[in-house]
This record gives sequence, C-alpha cells and structure tokens, in this order.
Amino acid sequence: MPSCVLAYSGGLDTSVILGWLRDEGFTVHAVYVDLGQPCEDREAILEKARNGGAASARIVDAQEELCRDFAFPVLMWRAKYETDYLMGTSIARPLISKKCLQVAREVGAEAYAHGATGKGNDQCRFQLAADALQPGVRVIAPWRMESFRQRFPGRTEMIRYCDERRIPIKASTSKPYSSDENCLHISYEAGRLEDLRVNGFELVEFGMTRSPQSAPDTPENVSIRFEAGVPTAINGRSLSPLEIVTSLNAIGGRNGIGRVDMVENRFVGMKSRGVYEAPGMTILYAALMYIEQLTMDRDLMHLRDRLAPEVAEMVYYGFWYNAKLDALMAFIRNAQRHTTGDVTLQLYKGNILVDSRSSPNSLYDEGIATMEGGGSYNQTDAEGFLRIQGLPSRVQGRVTPRSLE
Repeated sequence: MPSCVLAYSGGLDTSVILGWLRDEGFTVHAVYVDLGQPCEDREAILEKARNGGAASARIVDAQEELCRDFAFPVLMWRAKYETDYLMGTSIARPLISKKCLQVAREVGAEAYAHGATGKGNDQCRFQLAADALQPGVRVIAPWRMESFRQRFPGRTEMIRYCDERRIPIKASTSKPYSSDENCLHISYEAGRLEDLRVNGFELVEFGMTRSPQSAPDTPENVSIRFEAGVPTAINGRSLSPLEIVTSLNAIGGRNGIGRVDMVENRFVGMKSRGVYEAPGMTILYAALMYIEQLTMDRDLMHLRDRLAPEVAEMVYYGFWYNAKLDALMAFIRNAQRHTTGDVTLQLYKGNILVDSRSSPNSLYDEGIATMEGGGSYNQTDAEGFLRIQGLPSRVQGRVTPRSLE
C-alpha cells in the first residue's frame, strides 16, 4: 500500500482529503505544522486525524524557525509584494513543505499531499519547495485532479462527506470568507470578499488587531533594538525572534496597526482580493527603516530598494529554495552588517511615528548636515561638483536645444 504525508490543518479541506486519500488506497501520515495558528486544542486535531484513519499524526513546532530563518531575512530586505503585502502566508509555505518532507523521510512515505487549490498561489509554494528539497518526490494535489473535483464540486458536498463519516468540522456553507493564520499574520479572502463593493475592514472579524477607530486615544511608545539588521530586544528586554513577533503583535494589535485590503496579482495569472493584518511585522518594517536611514550607505540602500521587489516576487511565487534567492540573501546579510541601533516608535490609531533613533554606526553627522554656518562641509566645493554633473546636459542642450515654451 503506498504511503504519503499530508500537510494537515484539521479544517474542512484536509479532513476530506485525509478520507479521500484512504479511499484511494494510501496510508496517510498527518502532519500539523505549528506556526502559531490560534487553535483551541492541538491535541484534539491530532485525535481527529487518528479518528479519520491516519496511520500516524504529529505536531511539528516550527514557530521559532519561521520567525528566525524565514520572516526576519525577508524583513532585512524590507520586501513587500506589490507595495503592501508582507507575505505572511508566502513565507510560511516553504517551511511547511520542509517539515512535511522531513517526516516523509522518517516514516518512509513516497508522496506528499496538500490541500491547496489549483487556482491559488499556495500550490506553487508547496510544490516548488518540495521539488527543490526532494527532487522527484510525488506531490499529490487533489484539487488539481478532475476525479476529486467531480466528487467534491463544492463545500456542500465536502460537508456532506464529513457528516456521513462523522468527521467533526466547524465549516458551514454560510461562512462569508476563508482565513489563513500564523504568528506573522492572518489573511482573509474568498466568499463575500470577492465582491469589491464590500468593505473588507467592516466585514472581517479581525483576530489580531483592533480597528484604528477603537484603538486607545493616547499614543503608546515602543523601543526596538536591531543588531546587524535583526531585531533583538523590545523595550530593553532581549527576546527570541518568536517572542519579538508575538510581543509586537499584542502591542501593535491594540493600537490598530497593520491592516491592509488589496487586490493583488496571483502567480497563476488572475487578480484576487485579500484582506490582511500583520501588526508585529508592520512595526518591524518601520523600525528597521529608521535604523537603516542612519547606518546604510546611500548607493547600497538604493540598490537594495531596487532589488527588494524582485525578492518579494520570488517569495510570493514560492521560489524560496532557489540559487538566485540564496545569493540575494547572502547579499542582504552583508548589506545589513552595520544596521545596529535603537529606535523608539509612537503608535497611535493605526499610525506609526518615529520618536527617536540612535546607532553606534550612524553615518549622520550633524556638523556636516547643519544648515548653520561653519561645519566641515565647504559649500564652495558644490560649484565644481555641479559643473561636472551638468556637463552632459550642457553639451546635449547645445546640440539638441529644448523648447522653453
């Protein structure tokens, strides 16, 4: 009998897929990769998998690894997909594949199954990671199989299947949207959110953040320390990567920080609407920017800013285990080696304002930058600088004059 590892959440899709894989003759090993998803009882999820026929079921805690080895390197790039999206789901999927393949190797399973649909980005992230980590692995994606879709054309049939087999589920046919969550963020999509006339901020019941309107009427200050581009302490307390993220989630959440409603371009070619909240990571992106402004060389920063959309695109599409991204990650570690310092931010009703910043590696020299007289910058030097800079324009202007009209 063939065996496979199933990336298992205990939700409707993976509950049905577990049963379907068994119907197809597979021995199924369920793996719940714990990335900080809010859940009433993780042990109950494992018990549900076993009751559903899984040969084994386990939890793999990858929360610290997600923050340290995945989210923070992307943070160092300050990479966002299409300006706004911090990619909390995109960052997590390659790690899920890695953990599932580790279990597959341990139990001797030859296949890896997941519940991502054939319309979305997650199928790409799961499979591209699996192909890179274990070339030749058999990836089972039921939603890309016509036989599966014929049997389960919609949620109604899936719910009926679970009812018939007495599989406990929370899903209902009237749920207005779907969500995906981890310690980095929560995403909301589908259902009523597919109608762009619907106000997403009013429809969604956010799990991490208050609305800015209901946030406190007094600002809250938070201080963050960075060492070589990596956050290491909050309000003077050294914390682990996971502790930093979860602490800032709480601080940012109560101040209405980090909500986004956007229409984005999926890798498979369609546009989709997503609503996101990522309070902790939103604060870290802003905090790192203020330290970089002190410590990073101008041309290096501008090069990083030109490359950041390329990094965001690769992460969003699922090319995490990729030679180009390996090289870019080596670049950013070098580029950020002097980005050390402290910044205090003021949080107020969804806004992030800088209160103060300092760094032992600061390139800011008040004696040079001052608009007052004196200082070590000789303004007469600017005459020759501009004569040289303007030379091509003067030559071109004589040869091909521009109209003043």
